[in-house]
Amino acid sequence: MIVNQERGKVYLVGAGPGDVAYLTVKAYNLLAAAQVLVYDALVDAQLLQCVPDDCLKLDVGKRGGKPSTSQAEINKLLVTHCQQGKQVVRLKSGDPLIFGRCTSEIEALKASDCDFELIPGISSALAAPLLAGIPLTDPVLSRAFAVLTAHEPEVLNWEALSQLETLVILMGGQHLAEIVDQLMRHGRSHLTPIAIIRWAGTPNQQIWTAQLGNIWEQTTGLSLSPAVIVIGEVVGLRKYLQPEKIDYQDSTTAKTFSPSAMSSNFSRSPLTGKIILVTRSVSQSSQFSDRLIALGATVIEMPTLEIGPPSSWEALDRAIAHLSDFDWLILTSTNGIDYFFERLNAQGKDTRALAGIKIAVVGEKTAQSLKQRSLQADFIPPNFVADSLVENFPEQLDGKTVLFPRVESGGREVLVKELTIKGAKVIEVAAYQSCCPSSIPRAAELALQNRKVDVITFASSKTVQFFCQLTNNIFSHNSDPSQLLEGICIASIGPQTSKTCHTLFGRVDVEAEEYTLDGLTQALILWATNS
Repeated sequence: MIVNQERGKVYLVGAGPGDVAYLTVKAYNLLAAAQVLVYDALVDAQLLQCVPDDCLKLDVGKRGGKPSTSQAEINKLLVTHCQQGKQVVRLKSGDPLIFGRCTSEIEALKASDCDFELIPGISSALAAPLLAGIPLTDPVLSRAFAVLTAHEPEVLNWEALSQLETLVILMGGQHLAEIVDQLMRHGRSHLTPIAIIRWAGTPNQQIWTAQLGNIWEQTTGLSLSPAVIVIGEVVGLRKYLQPEKIDYQDSTTAKTFSPSAMSSNFSRSPLTGKIILVTRSVSQSSQFSDRLIALGATVIEMPTLEIGPPSSWEALDRAIAHLSDFDWLILTSTNGIDYFFERLNAQGKDTRALAGIKIAVVGEKTAQSLKQRSLQADFIPPNFVADSLVENFPEQLDGKTVLFPRVESGGREVLVKELTIKGAKVIEVAAYQSCCPSSIPRAAELALQNRKVDVITFASSKTVQFFCQLTNNIFSHNSDPSQLLEGICIASIGPQTSKTCHTLFGRVDVEAEEYTLDGLTQALILWATNS
């Protein structure tokens, strides 16, 4: 997407019902290029991760009973940033023109000669009934439906509304008693089916079904906001339109569906309903997250590792200048490969400089990275861990000279020690450096604060260490990480990472049998199936 640097523009974007999977492609692309994000309270936190790291994020959400940004201030923000030449995304839950209060913002933009564009989103009025298995139309039971807001129920024409076959009501959770009373006073039967869908399209989705005559007594004392209310005979079709049969209670009793119930009733995906916090490198690809999302999980990414060049290239450059002195080159990570070959190229050399040197790698991903450079590893240990490399080395190491480009600090001291004991002369050189990021993404921070995380994954010991460092900085009131993670499944990619988890957290709940991201994925599927 080409960003116009000369003239700013405001995009009024519909975020859909919540999950990033329900964004339109255009909305996703606009978020990825946004310079300023102005978002509402009901926008799902995971959507905030779609914007660039340097995007200015402004929370202007309005929630009842809490301090909020006035509409006049929001209008001014949009105009100001647009006039500064910024690409501004005004992100609204659902569709921006369905109870989205866009009129005032558009008028302000037009008055200031600001360029703007409306981007549609999936309204919760349509998405929530569908996700609950409720059709809004039916050839017999519902030939029309009306969408209304119950924010001010006293101004609605209840006599006319009560005559319609199907009603979809937004912002009605706090006025449920009045809604029911008005409909029945104007002729609607107390046996009319009703469904309340709370947090539609998110892992926290809940559904209550009952009849007008008893829904209020069944939900007294429960928080129903934010909710979509569906009233009409089509609610009764829900039991016939779900993927799997459910045993229902008597129709006079409301039934609450928890996220775990939703996962078993509405999807066969094994991780549906699970919120997984993925710790990873800042620059790492999101393929692991994509796998988990495809399996039904909601993923929040929390970069806990930044990779960069070492403090000095001197030692690595010197080793590359004398490659012919080495018998083996050991590479234990894709980062080591990337930076080693970067310096090889910087010295005007290519893979031909490695002729006569054997290469050992640790891990399938590392081997694949080497293959992308048209090189085949001479040795890959069977268990994808560094310890296995020494145990299964294919030849005697006595008298061999080994080049080991590694992380500058906190590397594989045990590997070097074991190779040396076997008689090898190991030359360690710093190829890259890993350090802790300066902050936690807001979505991850909120999820941890509100205890909305089911699983945290760790793919290296460093991610465990830096996770602790980051959370100690943010949650200084809770210095014990084991308390912060109480009730959360800790998932590790392998023994070394698990060892660090045991040291810092006191436990590990899931460990991959095959020490790869695919192996970790399979371990999570097994955990979810048995939990």
